[in-house]
Amino acid sequence: MQVKDNTFLITGAASGLGAATAERLAAAGGRVVLCDLSDAVEAHAERLGDAARAVRGDVTSGDDIQAAVDAAVELGGERGLSGVVHCAGVVSVAKLVDREGNPADLEAYNRTIQINLVGTFNVMRLAAAAMAKNPPGEDGERGVIINTASIAAMDGQVGQCAYSASKAGVVGMSLPAARELSRHGVRVMAIAPGVFETPMMSEIPDEAAQALAAAVPFPKRLGKPDEYARLAEQIITNPMLNGEVIRLDGGIRMQ
Repeated sequence: MQVKDNTFLITGAASGLGAATAERLAAAGGRVVLCDLSDAVEAHAERLGDAARAVRGDVTSGDDIQAAVDAAVELGGERGLSGVVHCAGVVSVAKLVDREGNPADLEAYNRTIQINLVGTFNVMRLAAAAMAKNPPGEDGERGVIINTASIAAMDGQVGQCAYSASKAGVVGMSLPAARELSRHGVRVMAIAPGVFETPMMSEIPDEAAQALAAAVPFPKRLGKPDEYARLAEQIITNPMLNGEVIRLDGGIRMQ
């Protein structure tokens, strides 16, 4: 699949990985629908020009994501929605038992699972239903879904039970979804980023962020959002990438 003249839905598109992906795909000649809860998504879509549309939406809402999918199908015309890059998510840190002996908050755990895992499933199911109606392209391909996992799915640290579980669920869905959607000509991939320069990192103290950067074997720095976007573009254009999770982490293994 080529990026040029095709239409892609990007969630979490107001900033970070999603914003960089929208910018790269638009620069490559694609049309993009940017979906985010933040009102900043509208300003980013405006910066990208006529090839971009903005839809405010919550990834856990069926109605919101259906509206975003419908907008992408309309923008895509005869080709419909060609791909989705799902970047929306939250980070959470909480110990099962804190220093005072109190148990973790169950609502906070549920919120992380709802946004990161159920939200991913919601976007994937609605996007796949739309892509299945597309006319087949080369090799019978009708679409591609790229979800965002995390190295925390494999290397979860203390306090990451909720976050690691949510991202491990994204990893676990990749292969069965790819197998199921193969009959529709839709590929499913996941990217598992390491530590990246995103708004999520702003919630971490500078000292901790510097320590994380120093722990990356090479290059010894945080990842840049455009490096995620470049991998997403490669997945879109390489039809043999399917049913797999790619770590994008500079070789870091979390302690």
